[in-house]
Amino acid sequence: MNGQKTILIVDDEIKILEMIKDYLDICGYKTLCAQNGVLALKMFEENHPNLVLLDLMMPDLSGEEVCKKIRAASKVPIIMLTAKVDEQSIIRGLNIGADDYIAKPFSLRELAARIKAALRRAVSADVKKLIFGKLTIDTDNHFVMLGNSEINLTSNEYKILTILALRPEKIHTRDEIIEKALGDDFDGFDRTVDTHIKNLRQKIGDDYIATVYGMGYRFKNKEIL
Repeated sequence: MNGQKTILIVDDEIKILEMIKDYLDICGYKTLCAQNGVLALKMFEENHPNLVLLDLMMPDLSGEEVCKKIRAASKVPIIMLTAKVDEQSIIRGLNIGADDYIAKPFSLRELAARIKAALRRAVSADVKKLIFGKLTIDTDNHFVMLGNSEINLTSNEYKILTILALRPEKIHTRDEIIEKALGDDFDGFDRTVDTHIKNLRQKIGDDYIATVYGMGYRFKNKEIL
């Protein structure tokens, strides 16, 4: 699979390890497994995974220590798996570099959604500036330029524009745009996306967003600086 992401799963409970591995394999990820912190660090150094699922409670080297060591060397997304749901444990985990946490027992579908979101944020953070001819999207400072003029976009327009621009080869359905840009709290109609696209085209022109009839929208050619 082109662009296949590698996930390192770290948990000393073999049943949990195998359950997560089997599910993520089905989801299309490449998975690596470690039952202790020492092996996890070794596998991380050798394989450079795109994301780490890290159990907080392990016998030899704690998840917190593994998290600190990984974070000192890399910005890779780290999701903590923990039976500790008290506020102090969560805050401590986030403070040492975890990007997210999920409490045991958890839904595999929820875990997959958290992984997808963390990977998406990581891609967005890596790309600083997108250039499409005269159109520039600065994702560091959240502004859009057309030639020498800054374009005034609403928050939703900016989110939709950026989502399309980050994956120009992909056809984004209306439902995907709603999920990624407008969020789970959106309770409008899918045709609202069409309105946002129409407004974007009025502001940036018709040369950047392509309609794929019956499917959705995609961006045209891009160059990343």
